[in-house]
Amino acid sequence: MVGPYRGLFDGPGVKGFVVAGFFGRMPMSMLGIGAVLLITGAHYDYAVAGAVSGVVSVAFAVAAPLSGRLVDKAGQARIIVPFAVVNGLALAGLMLCVAFGLPEWTLYAASLLVGATSLSIGSMVRARWSNLHAGSSKLHTAFAFESVVDEVIFVTGPALVTVLATTINPYAGLIVALVASLAGCLALAAQRRTEPPVSRIKTGGGGTPITIPGIALLACVYVALGAVFGSVDLITVAFAEEHDVKWAAGFLLASFAGGSMVSGLWFGARAWKISLRGRFVRTLGVFVVGLLPIMFIDSVPIMAMALFLAGLAISPTLITGFSLTERLVPPSLLTEGMAWISTSIGLGVAIGAGAGGRLTELYGPSNAYGFALGAAALAVVVGVGGSGLLRLPEAPSPPKS
Repeated sequence: MVGPYRGLFDGPGVKGFVVAGFFGRMPMSMLGIGAVLLITGAHYDYAVAGAVSGVVSVAFAVAAPLSGRLVDKAGQARIIVPFAVVNGLALAGLMLCVAFGLPEWTLYAASLLVGATSLSIGSMVRARWSNLHAGSSKLHTAFAFESVVDEVIFVTGPALVTVLATTINPYAGLIVALVASLAGCLALAAQRRTEPPVSRIKTGGGGTPITIPGIALLACVYVALGAVFGSVDLITVAFAEEHDVKWAAGFLLASFAGGSMVSGLWFGARAWKISLRGRFVRTLGVFVVGLLPIMFIDSVPIMAMALFLAGLAISPTLITGFSLTERLVPPSLLTEGMAWISTSIGLGVAIGAGAGGRLTELYGPSNAYGFALGAAALAVVVGVGGSGLLRLPEAPSPPKS
């Protein structure tokens, strides 16, 4: 399994942007559950916590493609620095609103700014890999590695923020997220050697990647998948609290991400003969099957195992989606194209968090998991039904380097 990854980090500056990218996107796994723990701990209900999380995600969904386009036009460093600073101030403002018991609307205003200034760091890191390995089999391995990094973050982040929030201080988890984001983003901006060149897009002639039929289809699929992630995150916190082990919520979510991390390592190490389109359709099917048991489980240890199994299809689905995007989008719009995938997931997370919070309040967490299952089924229907749009004229896999 290690073989294909050997030598991936030998290029000049590669280790630097990988490490910086890791810390820069650490908050993506900490903000949601950290905000839920903080807001519910301040005597708001799960519906309010879900709504705040949803505002962050919707704002990110709207702003990420725009910031991605700015990056393509102006370069990563010139955009990262001001966005990262304002984002840190906005997150600090959200925590202050909770600390001083300000009116509920202030939570939404602060969360709107947090989401609008959040950058798709994963897209920028993948753009750097594409700049280094375009047309090489190493690009598939690099994308697989990045999906594994995402899952390492989702394994460690929820557990870390839960432990910090429940044993030290309700604000501690979000403070760590703020510091990690600011440090990682500024460090990534400083990695100029591996920064992709600025694209010269003629006014009115560049278009936007979302108008490409295949990208539009992927965006729809990832909205549904994001709804799964957003609802599972919030509902699992309520599930753990219902069983009097709220402190274990982060570990349950870590199991979900852990399955994805393991499958991502395996998936990226294989030389696939099946087309990207074929892989994408198959992983969607595996995902919905894996989610079937979770709404029928009433034991925390068994739920941890079930979430691990359900997570096995996440990384392969994300890897193939980003690989398809890299093939379908012109190089001059690559960062924006990658951002559309991230923003679609973010929009889905907002929908899932809001719906999950409301359904949890109305029907309890076990029944609310039915929403996640329905969203996964919708992703399969859309993905399979429109898979013809994902046919590529190139070879199904990158040529061997």
